[in-house]
Amino acid sequence: EVQLQASGGGLVQAGGSLRLSCVASGFIADDYVIGWFRQAPGKEREGVSGIALSRENTYYSDSVKGRFTISRDNAKNTVYLQMNKLKPEDTAVYYCAAARGRSARLITAPAASPFESWGQGTLVTVSS
Repeated sequence: EVQLQASGGGLVQAGGSLRLSCVASGFIADDYVIGWFRQAPGKEREGVSGIALSRENTYYSDSVKGRFTISRDNAKNTVYLQMNKLKPEDTAVYYCAAARGRSARLITAPAASPFESWGQGTLVTVSS
């Protein structure tokens, strides 16, 4: 069973940066996709970014493209989400999740249905 733990959230001013971490434990094979999702109060959950561990292809939503970067550290079983040029609309609880698959675009699946393992959320607050 895959277990995920997300961390790194906090309060930051607009224009600032944060790096989120998602540490995976349990069995993680190369045919997994790790995704970052976020949910703001009163809004639907949104897939922000994903990375396919097999080919390291990545995917970003239009709302974060060019500002966020997803990466992995195999030795630490950790996937990072570097968030730069943060905006108040980036304020949300961020979750990482794992799904079997080989395409980072899995994060766009309706209701994130392929993602079966979820970490606890980490709150990101961006002040204006």
